[in-house]
Amino acid sequence: MEIKRDKFGIPNIFVEKETDLYKNLGICHATDRALQILLMRILGKGKASELLESSEELLEIDKFFRKMNFLGNIKEEVLKLDNITKENCQAYCDGINEILSKKYPWEFKLVGYKPEKWTIEDSILISRITGYITLAQSQYEIERLFIQFVQKNIDISKLKELFPNIADEITQEKLELIKKVKISEQIIPQSVKWNNIIPKMIASNNWVISGTKTKSGKPILANDPHLETNRLPNIWYEIVLKTKDNYVISSTMPGLPGFLLGRTQNLAWGATYTFMDSVDSWIEDCKSGKYLRDSEYLKFNERKEVIKRKKKANYQITFYENELGVLDGNPYETGFYLVTKWFPIFSGSKSINNIQKIFNAIDINQGMEYLGNLETSWNWVLADAQGNIAYQMSGMCPKRKENTSGFLPLVAWDKENHIKGFYEYDELPRCINPKEGFFITANNNLNKYGKISPINICMADYREKRIKEVLEKKQNITKEDCFELHYDTYSIQAEKFMKLIKPILENNLDLFKTNKNIDILKNWNLKYDLDSEGAFLFELFYKELIANVFGHFLGKDVIKFLLEDSGIIIDFYDNFDNIFLSESSEWFYKDRDEIYKDCLVFLLDKNVKKWGEINKINLTNIFFNGKLPEFLGFDKKDLSIKGGRATVHQGQIYKSGGRTTSFIGSFKMVTDFSENGVHTNMAGGSSDRRFSEYYISGLKDWQKGTYKFLS
Repeated sequence: MEIKRDKFGIPNIFVEKETDLYKNLGICHATDRALQILLMRILGKGKASELLESSEELLEIDKFFRKMNFLGNIKEEVLKLDNITKENCQAYCDGINEILSKKYPWEFKLVGYKPEKWTIEDSILISRITGYITLAQSQYEIERLFIQFVQKNIDISKLKELFPNIADEITQEKLELIKKVKISEQIIPQSVKWNNIIPKMIASNNWVISGTKTKSGKPILANDPHLETNRLPNIWYEIVLKTKDNYVISSTMPGLPGFLLGRTQNLAWGATYTFMDSVDSWIEDCKSGKYLRDSEYLKFNERKEVIKRKKKANYQITFYENELGVLDGNPYETGFYLVTKWFPIFSGSKSINNIQKIFNAIDINQGMEYLGNLETSWNWVLADAQGNIAYQMSGMCPKRKENTSGFLPLVAWDKENHIKGFYEYDELPRCINPKEGFFITANNNLNKYGKISPINICMADYREKRIKEVLEKKQNITKEDCFELHYDTYSIQAEKFMKLIKPILENNLDLFKTNKNIDILKNWNLKYDLDSEGAFLFELFYKELIANVFGHFLGKDVIKFLLEDSGIIIDFYDNFDNIFLSESSEWFYKDRDEIYKDCLVFLLDKNVKKWGEINKINLTNIFFNGKLPEFLGFDKKDLSIKGGRATVHQGQIYKSGGRTTSFIGSFKMVTDFSENGVHTNMAGGSSDRRFSEYYISGLKDWQKGTYKFLS
């Protein structure tokens, strides 16, 4: 089949029946993104050392994926698909295999790999690994960091202040037991988290506006997932599919037979990450390969894995499991260990059953039901052709022991601490036709909209407040207003800090009056634009503040890791800001204003640069990962990115595990129900083929903020 494309290179295909939607989706994914989906499958199966190369980095990646056991129970999940969904999934696989049987990416010939057929099990695997790596990993990291803090003897008052949402759960008795836990894995291996083959979506914005506030009188929905943008191809794949009665314009994820973000004639939907806590750990009392339950010791299940390595000896590893998850450690060595489970680990069928129903959803109520029943955690905003707008959270939120949030590990030998099933989707946070005339999610705390509280730690609400500030002031909102808001770089975080900084400058004129750098900071417009020198200086101040306040108690090595080689502060800077913005704190080693003054003095003699000079990314090919000469064109280097950690147009670039990564709105969409279409742009193009005209065809428009119209 020849793919019919519009002038932007986006497939635009008419089909007769619903199964053809999925066959054509499979054909397009295999034609344009075979490299992406096959690499994800190789990693998800823990076969990178066998099929790609036998480096130590890939061995660590394989060990992680084998430990997670993403393949577990996967055949049983296929059996849970309803008949229509199974037929659609098979059609999707048939479409992929039709292309791969004729041609597959030449890059794999370099490593001697000929792909096997794509199966429904492979799509379920992709749904699992993207759900975890994309959504749940940061929760695991911050919970492990808390344990590290406890084991470094940070006192209880400081912990309660840094983690206020769980302060009531923190007791000295719990901390004393946590200190005894043997931790072999302080955080997830950095080679795993930041390998750019697997998509990661931590930060994002979406909002939906009622027709009562729009110029068209119809709802407008906007979404910009903030993913790791420094890669080619882009994570997302756009497509337009039409039947005689309906259409779908969607940003899909190659490997998955469904429409994750998009619009039909009846419904529009967009997603952000929720920060629902769907990862729990328990403390196991272990000896002789066994774990304590009630008053007896029971044998762990021992899962032995053999990792084949090209031109090297096989690597054998044993994982110890029970009903609570996988153990971090060796139970034959007596001691306390953590056992951990990500609850959707053996999921997939329910999510695929429901995401495929979205094509036929007629209104927000059906949309909320279908999207709300996805097993991984997302914040969905929805609008329908009848003029309704809504918000719905999804995910497997466990029923935990009363007055526990899942953040702290509980003792496993007391079964009262085990979960008791999961909440229904209509118990999760949700909202229909809010009185404000709009609803916004930006990875902020949305517990107040639910019957339960799935979030125990999340990002700061600066982006949500900025979007709200703009929308509240406007009437007759247009799609162009949403385009502009997508690229907004004003920082409410900086606004809050500057209110504290300016009086300090005025009260210390002898130090600061004639300094050029201080004048730049004082007169800064609080925007992270490319030519902003104020943004550069504020970031120097902010990092120095972190180093001074927390380095005083945690030590230079820990702070160096947090600032230079970790995403933890990037994800959870709200917890740190709560300390910095307080008048007094257990973490302050002297008066707050004196600490601020020291950090401002640090700026006096610094060489000033423009934000765009330092805030840059390279878009690197996911197979060659920057190893090829620049003139070959596989990578796109030195792209200046506006925005910062707390701006709507998030432009957060940092290193983790020695690898540069980013949170940037790599795909942006806006749809107004007065039109039958969607306005989008994307950092990249449709194809993962370097010599295709669609390899980076949308990049310049994305940089300029120009949107195309898909219909």
